Amino acid sequence: MSHTAHIPSHRKPRRSASKLALRAGVAGGVLGTIAVAGAAGPANAEPVTETIEMPTLGSLENGAGLASAVAASAEASQQEALDQSLQTQENAALQKAAKEAKTARAEADRKAAAERAEKARLKAEQERKEQEAQERASRDSARTQLSTTSSGSSNDGGSSSDGGSSTGSDESTTQAPSGSAAAIVAFARAQVGDSYVTGGTGPNSWDCSGLVQAAYREAGIDLPRISYQQSSMGSSVSLSDLQPGDILYWGSRSGSYHVAVYVGGGKYVGAQNSSTGVVERSLDWDMPSGAVRIL
Repeated sequence: MSHTAHIPSHRKPRRSASKLALRAGVAGGVLGTIAVAGAAGPANAEPVTETIEMPTLGSLENGAGLASAVAASAEASQQEALDQSLQTQENAALQKAAKEAKTARAEADRKAAAERAEKARLKAEQERKEQEAQERASRDSARTQLSTTSSGSSNDGGSSSDGGSSTGSDESTTQAPSGSAAAIVAFARAQVGDSYVTGGTGPNSWDCSGLVQAAYREAGIDLPRISYQQSSMGSSVSLSDLQPGDILYWGSRSGSYHVAVYVGGGKYVGAQNSSTGVVERSLDWDMPSGAVRIL
C-alpha cells in the first residue's frame, strides 16, 4: 500500500462549502504529516503499511451540534435578558399607575372636603339671612306699633297742651314735644342691632347721622344729613340737663364727627362703628362733648 491511504468514495448529498473546506483541511494536514514522517526515515526501511482513520462525518456533525447548542444558549440568554427588561418595565408601569391612583384619590378627597366646606358655609349663610329676615320683620312690626302709638301720643299731647294752660308755662312747653320725643326715642331704640355702614340711611344699616335724621323724620322733623350740620341746629344744653330726644355730639358743635340720640336714664342710642353697629350705651361708656335741643 502506498503512503497515501485510499479513501473510498462516498456519494452523499452535497454539503455546504464550509463543511467541505473543513474536511479538505483536515485531510491535507494528515497527509502532510505522513509524508514528512516517511521522508525522515531510513532509506532502506520497509514500506510502512498503515491504515489511517480519517475524521468521520459524525464527529464533524457533533461539532456543528455544539455550535448550535452555543447559539441556542446565547439565544436563551438574550430571551432571559429581554424577559427581565420587560418585567422591569412592567414593575415601573405598575408603580407609576399606583402613584397616579394615589394622587387622584388625594385630589378627589380634597375636592370632596372643599365641597363639604362650601355647603356648610352656604348653609350657615342661609341661616344667618333667615335670622336677619326674622329680626327685620320683628323690628318692622315694632316700628309700625311705635308709629301708631306716637301718632296717638302727639294728638293727646296737643289736647293736653290746649286744655292745660293753668298748669304753668314750663309744664305746657314740655308736654307739647313729649309725643315727638317719644317717637324719636322709640324709633332709635327699634334700630338697636342693625349694622353700621358708612353713608347708611336704613332701613337696616345706618351711620350715626343717618340714624339721627331718620329718628327725627319719624317725628315729622327734617334734619340735615351731616353730623356737624345736625349739631349746629337748635340750642345748646348742658349734659346735666338732658331730655329724651336731645342730640348728643362728639367734637365741637360746628365740627362734630359723631352724633347720637339721648333716650333718657343716662343712656343714648347711636350707630357707633362697623364692629358694634347700632347700640344703646351709657353716657359713661363714651362721654359726649355736648348736646343740642331741637324739640
